[in-house]
Amino acid sequence: MKFLTGLKADNETFIGIVKEGQPDEVIDLNAAATYYDLEMPTVFLECLKSENFIETVQQILARLHDEEREAAYTLAREQIKIQAPIPRPNKNVFCVGKNYLDHAIELGSASDVLDVPMFFSKAPTAVIGTDEPIRIPTDVTSDIDYEGELAVVIGVGGKRIKAEDAYDHVFGYTLLNDVTARDLQSKHKQFLIGKSMDTSCPMGPVVIHKTSIPDPHDLVITTFVNDEVRQQSSTSKMIFSIPILIEELSKAMTLEPGDIIATGTPAGVGKGFDPPKYLKAGDTVTVEIKQIGQLSNPVLHDV
Repeated sequence: MKFLTGLKADNETFIGIVKEGQPDEVIDLNAAATYYDLEMPTVFLECLKSENFIETVQQILARLHDEEREAAYTLAREQIKIQAPIPRPNKNVFCVGKNYLDHAIELGSASDVLDVPMFFSKAPTAVIGTDEPIRIPTDVTSDIDYEGELAVVIGVGGKRIKAEDAYDHVFGYTLLNDVTARDLQSKHKQFLIGKSMDTSCPMGPVVIHKTSIPDPHDLVITTFVNDEVRQQSSTSKMIFSIPILIEELSKAMTLEPGDIIATGTPAGVGKGFDPPKYLKAGDTVTVEIKQIGQLSNPVLHDV
């Protein structure tokens, strides 16, 4: 099951599910729920907090199929604007640094690989959806980089979660581009500002339920800049697995439904080239995991 947050032509927000085997068609779950007199939030974050969300979705889909009513609640993807699945997270997005050895090496810091994950965060105001522009504030930075990543969406909260229980707390997975101002990282000697500029956290286009991804550590992740493959690797090469990340994060803080964990990026970022290949106006960056889809964003100057 692939879920999305959509915006109709009348600016009505809805929760959609991509039709199985028909990626260009989306079922409007909210409209169908209203028809069947079922409760369904129009905000995906609120859906994640509902213990019966998946059961309600399954009930809706079964009834639509049995009654041959799917067409009445189906929208073509070109009819809607796809937003970030969670357009405004409640918290900063959790990120992991140097979680692929080849990325650490390309940045000249292989010796800095730690025994525990390196966590930092991106502000909620950085989040945008697919097709929305990454805007470079040219009066602030000139070294804008991309980092394609698999991101985990928490469905069940908890604290001190054991690694062996971690997947019980996962709702699903999405794509994330950890857009980074390298010069601001260097200038401020920390990550927050360089990672949290407005539009620096493209996310989506969908959240795929965990039942559709039997092994999240067996996925090919690719990042394109225009038509050039810049990053291509496997999530099997993560240094710290998703269960370990969840265990480490939850040791000291409570994870909540809707929390997002970006799991790190492989080699091939712009800074890793000689000379560096930073983003510029007119570029388009696309992050792809075939099982999830493509997250694509144009790059513009914001002056």
